[in-house]
Amino acid sequence: METLEFIIYPDGRVEERVTGLIGSSCAEVTALIEAKLGVVVHRELTSESFVKQQAIAKSAIQQDNASDSDTLKFSQW
Repeated sequence: METLEFIIYPDGRVEERVTGLIGSSCAEVTALIEAKLGVVVHRELTSESFVKQQAIAKSAIQQDNASDSDTLKFSQW
């Protein structure tokens, strides 16, 4: 489940916490909100932000391996 949590401090700072969004979708969802709030002073990525990138890398490796094995099958003819 995706959640956005905002903590507003007495000095006006706003802390935004996002959970449940994978990969770059977090940045896409929060971009408009951050533009309205002002300057982003600090950004700390969670492990969820790297999940999609790792999945894509694994998928690419698997496709390369599949291509290699297909090539070997055809080269045996």
